[in-house]
Amino acid sequence: MNKTIETPAPFIPRIRLYQDWLRDQRGLSFDSYDALWRWSTTDLPAFWQSIWDFFGMHSPTPHARVVGDTHMPGTEWFPGAQVNYTREVFRHADAAHAAGMLAIVADNELGEVREISWPELRRQVASVALKLRELGVQRGDRVAAYMPNVPETLVAFLACSSIGAVWSVCAPDMGTAAVVDRFRQIEPKVLIAVDGIHYGGKSIDRSAVVQELRAALPSVQKLLLVQTPFAAARIEAEAEWQDAVSRNDAATAAFEPEWLPFDHPIWIVYSSGTTGLPKPIVHGQGGILVNMYACGLHHDLGPSYSANNHGERYHWYSSTGWVMWNSQLSGLAFGATICIYDGNPAGSREKIDWGVLWRFVARHKVTFFGAGAAYFANCMKAGLVAKDCGDLSRVRALGSTGSPLSEEVQRWGSAQVLGAGSPEVWWYNISGGTDFCGAFVGGNRELPEVPGQMQCRFLGAAVEAWNENGEPVIGEVGELVCTQPIPSMPLYFWGDEGNARYLSSYFDTYPGVWRHGDWIRIGEDGGCIIYGRSDATINRQGLRMGTSEIYSAVEGLPEVLDSMVVDLEYLGRESYMPLFVVLRPGSTLDAAMRAKIENAIKTSLSPRFVPNEILQVAEIPRTLSGKKQELPIKKLMLGQPIERVVNREAMANPGCLDWYVAFASAHAKAQAQNRSA
Repeated sequence: MNKTIETPAPFIPRIRLYQDWLRDQRGLSFDSYDALWRWSTTDLPAFWQSIWDFFGMHSPTPHARVVGDTHMPGTEWFPGAQVNYTREVFRHADAAHAAGMLAIVADNELGEVREISWPELRRQVASVALKLRELGVQRGDRVAAYMPNVPETLVAFLACSSIGAVWSVCAPDMGTAAVVDRFRQIEPKVLIAVDGIHYGGKSIDRSAVVQELRAALPSVQKLLLVQTPFAAARIEAEAEWQDAVSRNDAATAAFEPEWLPFDHPIWIVYSSGTTGLPKPIVHGQGGILVNMYACGLHHDLGPSYSANNHGERYHWYSSTGWVMWNSQLSGLAFGATICIYDGNPAGSREKIDWGVLWRFVARHKVTFFGAGAAYFANCMKAGLVAKDCGDLSRVRALGSTGSPLSEEVQRWGSAQVLGAGSPEVWWYNISGGTDFCGAFVGGNRELPEVPGQMQCRFLGAAVEAWNENGEPVIGEVGELVCTQPIPSMPLYFWGDEGNARYLSSYFDTYPGVWRHGDWIRIGEDGGCIIYGRSDATINRQGLRMGTSEIYSAVEGLPEVLDSMVVDLEYLGRESYMPLFVVLRPGSTLDAAMRAKIENAIKTSLSPRFVPNEILQVAEIPRTLSGKKQELPIKKLMLGQPIERVVNREAMANPGCLDWYVAFASAHAKAQAQNRSA
């Protein structure tokens, strides 16, 4: 089954194949990418219909129109059409299998490799779908999963989608309270859960957590348990995975995914949950599919069985709690082999090893390797030499998201992959969000690459940078907005009466215009730079600066492993801006080190952005998806109680918060004394 790739595929950019198709089938030609993008964001019916047709989407019933009223939110897309994500995946099965291509290659910390063929994946999905029906799951019921990044999770999702159930997943590294806060809102009928995991070189029992979840979720009628060797106790369950996935008979052979309305809910994902209850964001089957395909033109993924993308193997490291798990899943819908890794990308706390994923990529001949920007930065800081990890000659693309990727890290990554045997490498740097399960800006293989920035605005994404007057600007940092609807924007938030939370999340500042909450600069050449969250922006003496630029300057120093800055603006007084730094073991924040940090900021940015105070800390607080907790710490230091500004269960390192609470308290006392003096 593991067919050797003897002749490299041509890998003509998918976006070029699409433009050739537009010319031949629609009589449309564009003299630049900018002209193509403008057409895609102004003639919405023509563009989105072209995506449907180019990717060969099919419905047993016709749609009355592509889009009617384009008012946001609430835009209606493809009314009358029927789709199913699982159908889109398995339309590749016969051709991919005939070409000797696998569906899934899975690996983990224990070196346990599993290869799943397309027919076997289809059989497993049918078996689990039939079991879910036996457990009482009907169209529209929610199925919650407490699962890691393993094939069982992919099978479970595809089975849910095939029968019209609404999927929602949390990663097992999340605490009980965080999972309950999410799942209790959506009232799942069935819980699919794993009783243990292996992570960071250790076996971790999750049996007690599963029992706590069952007790805390009164809507759950049945538990489908995935047993592992890592559990400390046996859990009683109505069904076990091994039984659910083992059926192989006439019923599984005849199983067909249901046709579902275009706007039928596919899954519920969650905001980061830094304040209050996480927002349960509902996406639609059709909207996810059609926008996934549009993004795919930029992503440049194609069927592994096709001549153009022959042997395509796609890996984007993610936990199930990050939206990039959904991106990894989408590789199947493009007909590619997906390679997934379950484990810590840095080895273990006792033995840090940033070569784990690089060896995984080399071992499984991955062609497209994606991860968080912070991962690549850590690899560079650790002095990783990629060629020592194996043959990377098959890697043609590197992907990055989650936070801005610096120019230095991008240059380093390119040099590493080229030095490890790849004839060329293209960076697919993207920025988007869980909110609409897609990207606003990112890559285009036909455009020039400028390290440290993204190549373009995505087709169909009417992204602009707006100044404080709500006017579009070019060459200046502004608020990232989207002025036209995208099919994958949320249908609604679950349980959100009158769309109150939905409206306040994206449309409170500019009614009818999506405000994403990021600072963006769009250049004359169409290239884009994301500067971080717009409400975490530094404003010193009238000069605005995204936090990412400060991090680039500070974390470029070899002694600085991590950093975080917050800008506290006090009405009528100068702002106070502390910089928190994590230093490499053996380094101390003495006068020389302070001067070195200050000089790096002065040199790279401006003396205006030298912090009022530099403090050495043990850790920078981060969410489970790796984002720095700038806003919660800013709110904490502005006087809000810690319980209101951060959800500890949604953090990767909640233990570090006590130091920040104490610091905020001491700072508040000092401010009070200064005011009374």
